[in-house]
Amino acid sequence: MKVINGIWHIALLTVFYIIGCSIQQAFDLFIPGSIIGMLLLFTLLSTKIVPVRFIEEGSAFMLRHMPLLFLPVTVGILQFLDVFAGKGVFLIVIALISTVMVLVIVGLTSQAFLMKKGEK
Repeated sequence: MKVINGIWHIALLTVFYIIGCSIQQAFDLFIPGSIIGMLLLFTLLSTKIVPVRFIEEGSAFMLRHMPLLFLPVTVGILQFLDVFAGKGVFLIVIALISTVMVLVIVGLTSQAFLMKKGEK
């Protein structure tokens, strides 16, 4: 039963992605459809129109397997080593700095949400 719930949860996440892409194409927006779908899902989760339990298992499954999703991209970069030849060090520094920034911001945001949740 847990597997079936996970499939339904992933299907619901996919529906939000498709709706976001449809909105992006219908209005010819410069924001990617995946971002629009994510903002729509965030809004519905924040207003509790869509309960978290509707996407909990599917999103947890996807987060657990996220490193596998990035592996093909990393391997694909190896085909373009000539691009990194001139400014490779510069690109690596930018990637490291942006990764650290994302980790710090996500960590601080998560801590703020946990502290706020603990106050209730």
